[in-house]
Amino acid sequence: MRTYRSTHRISEFSAPPVAVAVRRVPLLAICLGYFLVILDVTVVNVAVPRIGAGLAAGQGALQWVVDGYTLVFAGLLLFCGGLGDRLGHRRVFLAGLGLFTVASAGCALAPTAAVLVGARLAQGAGAATMVPASLALLGALHPEPAARARAFGVWGGIAGVAAAAGPVLGGVLVWGVGWRTVFLVNVPLGVLAVWLTIRHVPGTRPRPRRRGERPPLDLAAQLTGVVAVAALTAGLNEAGGRGWTDPLVLGALAAAPLAGVLFLWLERRAAAPALPPRLLSGFRFPAALAVGVLLNLGFYGLLFLTTLYFQRHRGWDPLSTGLALLPMGALVAVASPLSGRVAARVGTHVPAVAGLLTGAVGLLGWAAVGPHTPYALLVVPLLLAGFGTSFTMPSATIAAMEAAPHEVRGAASGAFNAARQLGSAIGVALFGTLAAASASSAFYAGMRLSAVIAAGCFLGGAVLAAVSGPAARAVPNPSATEAS
Repeated sequence: MRTYRSTHRISEFSAPPVAVAVRRVPLLAICLGYFLVILDVTVVNVAVPRIGAGLAAGQGALQWVVDGYTLVFAGLLLFCGGLGDRLGHRRVFLAGLGLFTVASAGCALAPTAAVLVGARLAQGAGAATMVPASLALLGALHPEPAARARAFGVWGGIAGVAAAAGPVLGGVLVWGVGWRTVFLVNVPLGVLAVWLTIRHVPGTRPRPRRRGERPPLDLAAQLTGVVAVAALTAGLNEAGGRGWTDPLVLGALAAAPLAGVLFLWLERRAAAPALPPRLLSGFRFPAALAVGVLLNLGFYGLLFLTTLYFQRHRGWDPLSTGLALLPMGALVAVASPLSGRVAARVGTHVPAVAGLLTGAVGLLGWAAVGPHTPYALLVVPLLLAGFGTSFTMPSATIAAMEAAPHEVRGAASGAFNAARQLGSAIGVALFGTLAAASASSAFYAGMRLSAVIAAGCFLGGAVLAAVSGPAARAVPNPSATEAS
């Protein structure tokens, strides 16, 4: 097998000789960066109450600490996907990784809640820059389909591991040292990923173009897309403290759909749209986007409330909270590869519908929660919610890719990931607002309503997955390919 030194460049349009083996050190460097991105979606949840006490932050500020990250992450994914094609994916990946690492240090050192929120926004920008570039680098490093499938399988599995490890790792760090270590742990790992990338990941460059051949980035459309997401999230966040009839809340909620419509209009007129209009012309891909939004809205929104429930209303410390949430993520290692195997045999709609229905039952179980509910009664809802979510996600992702034309699957991947992050941001904002009251009775009423809404989101996603029709049989499961 031919090897490439880090000083060589790989053209994404003229692949190097076939290489069957996965390039382990470059894969480690790229997956380490992605691990940090996904880890910071969940690791912060168990630290939220301690952050609020340490920085005297209110409920709205705490929601922005969680939501600011996913908001920018979702808003910039489409835009950042095109940067690597113009500047080189290795360069863009390193820039995003560096920004994420520096922003993590800023979070750890933040003296006020406002500074922490600003650093979290910067983290989201770094994450959005990294994720599309990491996929492009893996594809360039593994031109042979079997090796590429194994590499993408590892890359996707990292998300499940990071999501499951987040609450436990956050609980250990907050309990043992303090909430600032939740962010500080990213710094040495980020520096290691930068060093490994510089040393072992070859650069990439696009095929040369003539002057004037490259269309401009649709900056105006991307800005309006970010405004739409920010306005919607801001309106939901502030409704808890200001009330739903407050002029600022009403203005933000009214501006969100207007900006969204303007975004779609500008995208249709753009020379190089980040979201090609033909992706939305049929039914299957928009249905897949809706499933991604509903899945993350229900799961991550209720996950945010469960950490508040265990710590603020049950008085548990962060470590106990992290361990209490462990069953929710413990089944990821089993459910994700199992979903891929089932999808490869019978199509993506069966595991997607089954996972969403299972998760809906688990989420609905939280509607019966009270101040003295035995933990043993909560284990089953946690297991069902965790299994259902992780069983759905691989099949939902494959369905989204299968629904897109081959030549625009890169844009489809960015759109689907952006939809998922948008769902997370809306879920945290909406459910946090519904349960914002400090009185226990009001909190439990809001949590029960949130549980019903979360279960309804999963049921709606199951209907969409079912009526969108049996997708084409998936490509062989990466984990199965690797085992063979």
